[in-house]
Amino acid sequence: MTESKNKPTTSFWIIGIAALIWNLMGVFAYLQQAYMTAEDLAALPIEEQALYDNIPAWVTAAFALAVFGGALGCILLLLRKKLATFVFIISFVSLLAQMTYNLFMSKAMEVYGPGGIIMPIMVVIIGAFLVWYSKKMQEKGLLS
Repeated sequence: MTESKNKPTTSFWIIGIAALIWNLMGVFAYLQQAYMTAEDLAALPIEEQALYDNIPAWVTAAFALAVFGGALGCILLLLRKKLATFVFIISFVSLLAQMTYNLFMSKAMEVYGPGGIIMPIMVVIIGAFLVWYSKKMQEKGLLS
């Protein structure tokens, strides 16, 4: 068995593991939303209940694709597979669709106020970073 000339740095593993944890938190958030009981929904403020009641199926699908794709992309990155970049791109496009709805088509900003934009912006920045980072690692020959 031949060993790759390009060995991942410690920062590669730290970024990969941190990104996986981040995306697994997204998977958990999706599962919480997808399996929210009527009692859980009733416990929310009335404005938030209305938001959850009106989420279109395509937004839920985009959310699922974004977070499960992000987690899979991280696993592929840690396994040093080129496919990670493609999966991150699919995840990012799904993320943009979901965030477009959340920020511009729903009443989320009215419900959560200006502070409600911080997390979506952070999510988009991290998603874009993972696409860029995986491309960079591919160019360096770390992904095969």
